Amino acid sequence: MTINEIQDEIIEEFSELDDWLDRYQLLIDLGNDQQPLPQQEKTESNLIDGCQSRVWLVCDERDGILYFRAESDALIVKGIISLLIKVLSGHTPAEILEADLYFIHDIGLTEHLSPTRSNGLLSMLKQMRLYALAYKAKQ
Repeated sequence: MTINEIQDEIIEEFSELDDWLDRYQLLIDLGNDQQPLPQQEKTESNLIDGCQSRVWLVCDERDGILYFRAESDALIVKGIISLLIKVLSGHTPAEILEADLYFIHDIGLTEHLSPTRSNGLLSMLKQMRLYALAYKAKQ
């Protein structure tokens, strides 16, 4: 699936829920479905700067495709990073760098997050794009 096809699926899934409490619950459920990182990967170097909550992000490259894994100590944040992983993981560095992540706005995430969580979302996205940039430079 393309990044845009995945985003469209997410938008459809969230649009079925009118109440933002239900959407928060969906985020929490998405985060809870995510595999926890092994303890040895919860290092300072994998910690994302700029997040109020602690978020660890790991990026693996196989055959030119990037795969992200992450964990957070906050339920909503764990859901947010799992959404970003769902959209960006399994794509090339170029696809990740060129992606217009319109789903963030379209599901109402930007207007329903606190300023600190919005900053955290931007930090998570920035780190994922930095990984993509680094791997693209290696190619």
